[in-house]
Parts: sequence; C-alpha cells; structure tokens
Amino acid sequence: MLTLKEIKELVAVIDNSSLTEFAYKTEQGEVVLKKETQIVAATPVAQTMAAPTPIATISETAAPVEVVGTAIQSPMVGTFYSASNPESPAFVKVGDRVSKGQVVCIIEAMKLFNEIKSDVDGVVVEVLAESGQLVEFDQPLFKIKEN
Repeated sequence: MLTLKEIKELVAVIDNSSLTEFAYKTEQGEVVLKKETQIVAATPVAQTMAAPTPIATISETAAPVEVVGTAIQSPMVGTFYSASNPESPAFVKVGDRVSKGQVVCIIEAMKLFNEIKSDVDGVVVEVLAESGQLVEFDQPLFKIKEN
C-alpha cells in the first residue's frame, strides 16, 4: 500500500497535470484520486473555470487475501518489519528455506518488538507484507510451501 507521503506526492502530480482521475489498487486496498472542476459565472455572458481541486479518497478493502499453502499470520496488530534494522538483510525472502521456530519477521506493537517465528518447515513462496506496513491481527504475512 502507498504511504501517506506517496499519496501526497500523487495529489501534487495530479493537481499539476491534465489528469482528472487516478486509481491504484492492490490486494491490501485501493487509492482513488479525482479532480473536481467548478464552473463559476463571472458575468451573464462570460464563464470561467475555477482551479481544479484534487480530492483524495482512500478505501481500504477488508477482503481477505487468498492464501495457497501454509500461511504465517500476524498474531497481533502492529508494524511489520522484514529485518532487524534498515541496514540488515531481510530475515527471509521468497525461495528461502525456513525451519519451524525460525524468526521470519518482527512486529512492533506499543514500542515492543516481537519476533514472529515459523510454525512449519518449508520454503517461502510469497511475502505478503511490506516492511514498515501496518498489519492486522490474523493477517497473512508469508506463504510457506511445506516439505
């Protein structure tokens, strides 16, 4: 999903372009940006267009993510981190073999960093969350193909 900063940048780009609508959709939700224009009558004879006003509409879809294989789900609401710090490599990535009990990510909740461990042995086939993204309770984070 887009960050607030990225959405603000998109609003600025749309505002300065001839586009009147922009839509971005992912499994996690969608962002729709639309410009409205108003016609203002200056005199009965002449009409002018007001400056376009961008309107941002953000709708998070609550549709569940379809998971094939075994899912490692978030045990809590918090911020997902794929690595212990920004300079470190991700704990796991697609194609990596994981063992039961291996740390696969960290979720920060109320300033506490919680290690999330794999419940199964297998291979990571998909990472379903982005580092820094807010995740919900029971949200699938990884797809694991068991051995």
